[in-house]
Parts: sequence; structure tokens; C-alpha cells
Amino acid sequence: MAVLPYKVATLLYCFDHDDRTLLIERAREPNKGLWSPCGGKLKQDLGESPYDCACREAFEETGLVLSPQDLHLTGLVSESGYEGQAHWLMFLFEVTRRIDRVPPIHPEGRFGLFSRAELDQLAMPASDRTQIWPLFWRHRGGFFAARCQCLNSQPDQWVLEQSSPRLSMTHPQF
Repeated sequence: MAVLPYKVATLLYCFDHDDRTLLIERAREPNKGLWSPCGGKLKQDLGESPYDCACREAFEETGLVLSPQDLHLTGLVSESGYEGQAHWLMFLFEVTRRIDRVPPIHPEGRFGLFSRAELDQLAMPASDRTQIWPLFWRHRGGFFAARCQCLNSQPDQWVLEQSSPRLSMTHPQF
């Protein structure tokens, strides 16, 4: 396995009152030109927690003021050797407060709100489309942990390490 830097990030799954998903079309790498949830890297040198990072990134990118109580940790994803450039540990948070507007354009990219069906038409990272979004939908309100061994010349190898879907469909969604 290659010696690569390890990056820790948060992703924010935000929804409006119609359950449309807020995504950003990234203007920067990684995933430039592709749609993904907003978020960003932890300030590891400051000892920032994933929850603090998620709240900071929400404010910086969308103007949304959140506290850790506004977040539900839905998933952990570890990607080893992503694009041959880095190892990633990502904390996937669902924002339990509904948004009521599309944020303005940001240096990180432009935002849009999309129904679940519209996600299939968007340009997004392949692993998001085939693995992460299906895991998120299946575990929304619950929790999952997954890891991926990214291989340059072969298909990525995904392993679901923990799966705790939402316990009951009768419980209200946040």
C-alpha cells in the first residue's frame, strides 16, 4: 500500500422542507465539476472535532448556524488510496434542521436543491453514486460504517463494516 497523506473530512446532508437535497457543484479539487454534499476537512492542527468541523463548514459554505445537536452522524467512510493521492476518513452528517433557501454561490462552488430522483441525472463521483448515496438512503436515521480500498487499475473494493438502519419506519424523520 502506498504511503499517502491521511485526510479527515465531514460531509453535510442537508434537506429542505420538500426533502430535496442540497448539493454543491464543486469549483475545486477534489471532485471539481461534480455535485456532492457540502463539507470540508477538519482542522487537525487545532484538534477540531468532526462535529465542530461540520458546524464550521456549514456556516462557512452556506451561512447556516448549527450546533452539534443539529447533526445526526449517519455514516463513517474510510477510503484507502482515493485517486492514488490520499487516504480519507469521512464523517457523514445529516443536518436535522431543514433549510429554507439555496445558499449563494461560494468560492467552493454553486449550490442546488435536488429531489432524490434528480440525483441520478447529476454528474457526481462514481463512488458517491454507486456506494455512498445508497448507503446513506438505507441508513438515514440510523448508522453505517464502510471502507473502500481504491485500486487504480481495478474496481474499488467496498466492505460494509457496520449497518444499523433506522429502527422503525414509523418513527418520524428528524
